[in-house]
Amino acid sequence: MSILNRERNIEHWDAEDVDAWEQGGKNIAKRNLIWSIVAEHVGFSIWSIWSVMVLFMPQDVYHIDAAGKFYLVAMPTLIGALMRIPYTVAPAKFGGRNWTIVSALLLLIPTALAWWAMTSPGTSYTTFMVVAAFAGVGGGNFASSMTNINAFYPQRLKGWALGLNAGGGNIGVPVIQLVGLLVIAAVSNTAPEVVCAVYLVLIACAAVGAALFMDNLENQTSNLGALAEALRYKHSWVMSFLYIGTFGSFIGFSFAFGQVLQINFLAGGDTAAQAALHAAQISFIGPLLGSISRPFGGKLADRIGGGRITLYTFVAMMFAAGILVAVGMVDDGMAGAATSTQMIGYVVGFILLFVLSGIGNGSTYKMIPSIFEAKAQDKDGWTAAEKAAWSRRMSGALIGFAGAVGALGGVFINVVLRLSYVGEAKSATNAFWVFLAFYVVCAVVTWVVFLRIQPVRAKAGEHIGVAQPAGMA
Repeated sequence: MSILNRERNIEHWDAEDVDAWEQGGKNIAKRNLIWSIVAEHVGFSIWSIWSVMVLFMPQDVYHIDAAGKFYLVAMPTLIGALMRIPYTVAPAKFGGRNWTIVSALLLLIPTALAWWAMTSPGTSYTTFMVVAAFAGVGGGNFASSMTNINAFYPQRLKGWALGLNAGGGNIGVPVIQLVGLLVIAAVSNTAPEVVCAVYLVLIACAAVGAALFMDNLENQTSNLGALAEALRYKHSWVMSFLYIGTFGSFIGFSFAFGQVLQINFLAGGDTAAQAALHAAQISFIGPLLGSISRPFGGKLADRIGGGRITLYTFVAMMFAAGILVAVGMVDDGMAGAATSTQMIGYVVGFILLFVLSGIGNGSTYKMIPSIFEAKAQDKDGWTAAEKAAWSRRMSGALIGFAGAVGALGGVFINVVLRLSYVGEAKSATNAFWVFLAFYVVCAVVTWVVFLRIQPVRAKAGEHIGVAQPAGMA
């Protein structure tokens, strides 16, 4: 399977070679997976750092209202989405180990800038937006990490491996929010630089770990030409669209949940410091559960089929969004602050959406390599090795593109919430209606494309919606 030289370069890697996998290949893959998770975890934390910083920004000090804060957290989401395209091709071009080191060190820039901006009196809103944009580099780490790990694991294990890699990375969102909570609880909402200091250390640890324990795969190819080829298939565009509903929901709600809670606590009479603390005590729970549920979505897709799990997930997300709509309508009809019962309703609705979006993230990412594995079987005259290499190249390219498109869903969520709050109602209810309608569309698309006509799909070699026989994935 591999010849490992002194520079930690693996000259040949064939994850589908079962004998070589059992004789040591799986240990190499596991080691790279662990440190890929660590680096991606820190990347997600820095990508979402402004969802924490806004809790340290009372309006009377920073002069930024709730609507402005929604745009502030949307900026790194947008830049992170764009960064995922070049980050997708970077592991094959520079080596997975090499790029993990570089991408980790790049996180030092937005972290240091956040420290400076938050502790410099009179920083303008424009400056904050520019500084927040730099945090977008953390969003790119996901694409390079997923593409790299996709190459290390055999098709039969990709659902679990990719789900674990992505889930471990996603946990970076609730972890930095938990760090923010601890700082607010210990020092109040006046010391954002402590959060930045903690992450400067963690970034250094991730870079050193990648340098010591990860490997480069020299026989991997992934470039913009592969992406262009992958996008010729209609399923690539469908998967990118569905990922807006799963990952877009996760990252969008992760960035916005704390703000929605803070707004409601302020409306209930809390001071700015109290609202920040109460919001921080709750907001990390949703992203945490969504991250934990992600690998289980991949595992369920391995057993039952990615299409089915994705469809079931979107149907459940429709009902979860319906809870938010119902609670929001009651809240809008009341004069005064939301009751504790209604706050519980908001929290339950959002928590369900987080868990479901995590499951959907795992199942959709399982579907991507499955699609190209199935299509590779139609390549007449190709050897098994050539089919496997083409499948890895196509799925690796699409993973980054779908991740970029999906991240735009996070921008969409924050913009819709912002518009909803600045409207006449000044509440999120209209935004909840939009989310509900979108999940209906996602469910219909999943059913039509992957589950509606099984005989046609089988003839086309697309075994996406159902569990596959032994030896296939």
